[in-house]
Amino acid sequence: MVEISLKDVVGKGYKDFWKFTGRYRVVKGSRASKKSKTTALYYIVNLVKHPKANLLVVRKTYRTLKDSCFTELKWAINRLGVQDYFDIKESPLEIIYIPTGQRIYFRGLDDPFKVTSITVEVGYLCWMWLEEAYEISNEDDFNVLDESIRGSLEAAPFLFKQITLTLNPWNEKHWIKKRFFDTKDDEILAMTTNYMCNEWLDKSDLRVFETMSINNPKRYKVAGLGEWGIVDGLVYDNWVEQSFDLNEVLKISGIQSAFGLDFGYTNDPSALFCGLIDNANKIIYVFDEMYQKSMSNEDIYNEILKQGYAKERIIADSAEPKSIDRLRVLGLHRIRGARKGRDSVNNGIDYIQGFKIVIHPKCVNFLIEINNYTWDVDKRTGQKINKPIDDFNHLMDAMRYALEGFIRGDIFSFD
Repeated sequence: MVEISLKDVVGKGYKDFWKFTGRYRVVKGSRASKKSKTTALYYIVNLVKHPKANLLVVRKTYRTLKDSCFTELKWAINRLGVQDYFDIKESPLEIIYIPTGQRIYFRGLDDPFKVTSITVEVGYLCWMWLEEAYEISNEDDFNVLDESIRGSLEAAPFLFKQITLTLNPWNEKHWIKKRFFDTKDDEILAMTTNYMCNEWLDKSDLRVFETMSINNPKRYKVAGLGEWGIVDGLVYDNWVEQSFDLNEVLKISGIQSAFGLDFGYTNDPSALFCGLIDNANKIIYVFDEMYQKSMSNEDIYNEILKQGYAKERIIADSAEPKSIDRLRVLGLHRIRGARKGRDSVNNGIDYIQGFKIVIHPKCVNFLIEINNYTWDVDKRTGQKINKPIDDFNHLMDAMRYALEGFIRGDIFSFD
């Protein structure tokens, strides 16, 4: 086995995290605070250390695991130089520690039976990592997960049962704050971390936060310092998170589809809104999404093709006509730019506010945005103004683009 210095590999800021053996270990912070990478390193080290331990990794939707926790754990295995000792499987996602047969399982809350029906072959299922825990809006869903880590560990006296939650703290009203951060309990370690404990950020990384602190202090408080976000004055409060059968919704008389695309790249994601509009009953069904950074036009096309929407009519941000032209050449033949005009943002918002928005639980990024999309504040007076913030708006803008035809009377059907 390779000998390494954990101090050199892990770095600073997580001493308490590494030593804590209580039931709940909860870390909030920005994306640059090392929380996910440190968690991945911790579990690889401790699976090797504890030959009877197994790990369950959970996110709200299974499809988001491969590009997040699964990739982080593969990175940790390589960072620790132990890749020869692990068998990494992608279909389904699973990581096996070869010397003992211990396993890392991956599950999504969109298939709850698979979460609660795991039977381990070696040892005990004693650890769980809940990544992007902010996505879990229903505390009862967490309680089901909590109950799945159970059973006696008497035959393994050095083992312990523990659930680790890592999250970005966008909204102080989230149940996680009250349950873990506002409660004094020896079984809870609740930590706040930020980018200042990440010694591997370079000058350009640090400049992002310095600029954010000046230009967007509200976002800096959360994304930079890891403090709880205070959400006041939501643009949309006419929504519910609710599971629904897409095929059943498609049977509704007069139901029509709406797809909208907002472009991003380095700092902002490219976002695809996928909705169904029941105009007669004033209901918008949000059934799918795309939400990724650093996507080229080719990447956008390939992802939309993979999701099965390449033949749909897509209304895209007209600020990037070259991108629209390129996507049309690649195969999105029905894509076109949005017809923006004076007050188009507020007119679109007014129209959408007249609907009930039903959001499928798998649309986690849409849920995060609509939960944090607020009216802006006049910096001089501190009063709310009739203009939304320029943040948490990628899918919100894509939704407006998608519905443009409905607002103007140019409608179409789901093929």
